[in-house]
Amino acid sequence: MTKRDFLDIASQTPATLRTILDEAHRLKAAGRDRLDMLTGNTLAMLFEQVSTRTRFSFDLAMRELGGDTIVASGGEMQLGRGESLGDTAAVLSRYVDAIMIRMLDHDGLVTFARQASIPVINGLTRRSHPCQIMADIQTIEERLGPISERTVAWVGDGNNVAATFVEAATRLNFRLKIATPSELELPATLVASAEAEGAKLEVGLDPWKAVKDADVVVTDTWTSMGDIDEDRRRTLLTPFRVDNALMAAAAPNAIFLHCLPAHRGEEVTDEVMDGPQSAVFDEAENRVHAQKAILAWCFGAIG
Repeated sequence: MTKRDFLDIASQTPATLRTILDEAHRLKAAGRDRLDMLTGNTLAMLFEQVSTRTRFSFDLAMRELGGDTIVASGGEMQLGRGESLGDTAAVLSRYVDAIMIRMLDHDGLVTFARQASIPVINGLTRRSHPCQIMADIQTIEERLGPISERTVAWVGDGNNVAATFVEAATRLNFRLKIATPSELELPATLVASAEAEGAKLEVGLDPWKAVKDADVVVTDTWTSMGDIDEDRRRTLLTPFRVDNALMAAAAPNAIFLHCLPAHRGEEVTDEVMDGPQSAVFDEAENRVHAQKAILAWCFGAIG
């Protein structure tokens, strides 16, 4: 079987994404009992930065599919002392059966995957967060039905999660309305490429216009790993805070998503985070189920 990497949404076909999402729904419905799909396989999890949800959810996902895990940070490996990405990938390919890696440099991730002879999964880069978006879409479909019939509004920073939503809109045919400060907008090349592929995008600067009649409102933290201009970003993003008034502009049954960690009182208020429209903790749980399905696909157990 050809090696299956899961590095971003854009490199997957709509059929593959649909297969993974359908499996995620099936696995969640089946419960959390240990399965035997990946018995005898080991997943290495490599973290350049600290992690809560990615670490716990991937560990649980692999174990609940019957496999084993090994976790290491950059500081615990020779990778943190100057060993090349290619050499690390080649060595680990002799030890384990798949690798999930979380690192900021997306080009470095691509290099790592190219040198690995086993599946590589993107746990997060500065450019892309595909596993998170698969969990988000699973959550949307649980609450509202097929994603292809929905309108998603992104409000805030044009970051890696927003960029991955653009890729998903291209592949899964939902409408995406984006509002960011002009200083933090998504790359024009990304938007143009998605529109050329038929993505239904509306990109602007007004959060109220983006949220109007949307089925889903999504935001993220104003300061991500590696950002150094926190005060400037807070000033730019304050008008994009999601509060009850902004949520009221969305469709009556709209849900709110945030990939966490949330800085309450900054990008979102307590009333929204803890309110009846919030699906953030279902979304966090669904990282386990979506990643089970991704792992199953990477190992060839589905699709």
